[in-house]
Amino acid sequence: MAHIERNIAFVHIAHSRGVVTVVQVDIDVLKRFAGKYIWWKTPDEAVAMPERVIAQVMNIGDYADVQTLATLVGEDVLRTVLSHAEAGQLNERSWVYWHYRLGVASLDQVPQLPVRRFA
Repeated sequence: MAHIERNIAFVHIAHSRGVVTVVQVDIDVLKRFAGKYIWWKTPDEAVAMPERVIAQVMNIGDYADVQTLATLVGEDVLRTVLSHAEAGQLNERSWVYWHYRLGVASLDQVPQLPVRRFA
């Protein structure tokens, strides 16, 4: 879903129409977010998965960082990260907030949080 070249991360956005859009994201900004919100990895390790950094800011980011993130990556990337969120990446409050903010759910129509399935 992403790859890195120099100081740019390329995040691939899959649309329901089968079209894939590639969005460029500044690695330095992602590293700053990674250093703040992904404390269990180095920023260099964390930005190898830009969607994970984005999801973490969506989940626990402060207001200023969320606004910066939204401006940096755009709503299509945020929708893609939300639609591909894994179990545990977003808490219930963030899950509901982003569905409403991004206009992907109407009042009282937010889908259930993703859950882990064990085989």
